[in-house]
Amino acid sequence: MTSSPAPETAGSAQAPSSAEEALASAVDDASLARSIARSREIEADMPVNPGRYRMLTGVRPTGNMHLGHYFGTMRTWAPIQDMGIDTWILVADYQVITDRDGVGPIRERVLSLVTDALAVGVDPQRSTIFAHSAVPAQNQLMLPFLSLVTESELHRNPTVKSELEATDGRAMSGLMLTYPVHQATDILFCQANLVPVGKDQLPHLEQARLIAQRFDKRYGRAVKDHPVFRRPEALLSQAPMLLGLDGEKMSKSRHNTIELRMSADETAKALKKAKTDSERVITYDPANRPEVSNLLMLASLCGAGAPEEIAERIGDGGAGTLKKVTTEAVNEFFAPIRARRAELAANEDYLLKVLGQGNARANEVANRTLDDVRTAMQMNY
Repeated sequence: MTSSPAPETAGSAQAPSSAEEALASAVDDASLARSIARSREIEADMPVNPGRYRMLTGVRPTGNMHLGHYFGTMRTWAPIQDMGIDTWILVADYQVITDRDGVGPIRERVLSLVTDALAVGVDPQRSTIFAHSAVPAQNQLMLPFLSLVTESELHRNPTVKSELEATDGRAMSGLMLTYPVHQATDILFCQANLVPVGKDQLPHLEQARLIAQRFDKRYGRAVKDHPVFRRPEALLSQAPMLLGLDGEKMSKSRHNTIELRMSADETAKALKKAKTDSERVITYDPANRPEVSNLLMLASLCGAGAPEEIAERIGDGGAGTLKKVTTEAVNEFFAPIRARRAELAANEDYLLKVLGQGNARANEVANRTLDDVRTAMQMNY
């Protein structure tokens, strides 16, 4: 075994206090305003200069994809791809075990996620769908990246903090603690410079940016004129937050979702159980009537009109009419996606081929990046 290195002095580390301040302020009002403004600039530039960008987005296969996923991010995948932007979709299978004791039916869920991606319009000839576990060079980046972060930074990460609070005193795994670093490898290994996120995920992106900056400062470059890693920027989601059928946050773990793979009948049955309130007249009032307003927003997103207009049409028809209108809108909107999904799900060989091709491309890029990392670190022997 090698001997343990002596601990760094405070002066030799990269100013952790200022870094922690940057991470903590990633979602304050001023920083958020700057992020929104920059995101709008990028959105305007994307169709004009698509070759400037490589987009990475990822999903943990902890369950089946649902309407929150679709309206939150999935519906943007094909349009971004169709602009000519290099689009990468990560099936984050290794990250399933960050907060779970087992992997569950992982193979089924991974293939389900691939099916959903293709069903919403992702073209495997123009986009890359790949899985964590198939790209060893990406995961190897964890080692140098962990040398570039401090324990206190990791504890300050909002996801890590919320998971710690949710464990009821149970010890946190090392993988959960270092989750932000693994997310940084997701983004940086493939040289993605565009990452669709919600505002709550901005600290993760800021952590990746800090790691890229610190690597350049500490270890240098493989090529003098170019840093090893591109600095990623946020494409902020403007999608409204959909609540689950119980009025709480939509989540696979809460079993309060409508899955993309559900049939029309299953969707109708689920929506019949959706929480509303006792008032007969339907109005759009997110602050005071969140559950009713959530169903109106869902119907609106599915093409039934503005939420206020839908509410006016329903009038005193009550919750039953609201659920009927929402069910019809959802089923009509998703009918072509579900038909395509059913065709894809019946051809597992094709799904495995798509994933295999994506894994191969991801490995090519990851190996090149790791070669540059080794060169910069003078470990290319």
